[in-house]
Amino acid sequence: MATDEHEWMTFPAGAHLARSTGSGFRATPLSKPRSAGTRALRLGSIGAHRCPCVVKKVWLACLVSLLAGATAAAAEPREIVLDFEQAEIGKPVPTWTEQGVVFSLAGPLEHSKAAGRVMFFPYLPTERKGILNAMAHEQQIPLQAKFPAPVSSVTLVLWGSTGAPAKLQAFDAANRLVAETAVPAVPGRKNPAEPVPQFELTVKAAGITTIRLSGPRTGEFLAIDELRFVPAAGS
Repeated sequence: MATDEHEWMTFPAGAHLARSTGSGFRATPLSKPRSAGTRALRLGSIGAHRCPCVVKKVWLACLVSLLAGATAAAAEPREIVLDFEQAEIGKPVPTWTEQGVVFSLAGPLEHSKAAGRVMFFPYLPTERKGILNAMAHEQQIPLQAKFPAPVSSVTLVLWGSTGAPAKLQAFDAANRLVAETAVPAVPGRKNPAEPVPQFELTVKAAGITTIRLSGPRTGEFLAIDELRFVPAAGS
């Protein structure tokens, strides 16, 4: 049986991989004739000694409004960020799990009986790192991420080989394509001294359970520096 030692992705050194006018006011007639600039009525103060029931109603209305706002804010799903900072660079593994999200290749290898692997590579000259398909000759197989519960939005921060295409697809629990986006070519550096530029791809749909990232050809790569997702309401 063929081994997979020769399959790992390798790169050259230095590669760069969001008044109250309520019933509490009291109107009383003016005691003097009004002039052109004088109002016919003047407004009295709310004063608790004048109408305590009105004051109570106003405060209760404010309290209910504040509580309703706080409840809505608490119920709104918050964005979760994965940055892979605990991962080990350069070590191929079958899967990687972070905050319940499982990363792996989307299918078996086509040109080898070896097991597919994912790997982390540094984003030079920073200390950040990204996950990618570790199989140098199997880049046609998408990198996949499965979520522990449905999500409504996924954003990937990426970098890769200049000119390589990149496509992000989202699937629901029935493996139906529900959203996709792509760029024809990964952006390149304008100056050799600059790091390889990053870019983002975002998909939004109800009930996303899996995403797949594809595009690189043999000899190219595409790495996820950061993944951000928003859990679906009720998840």
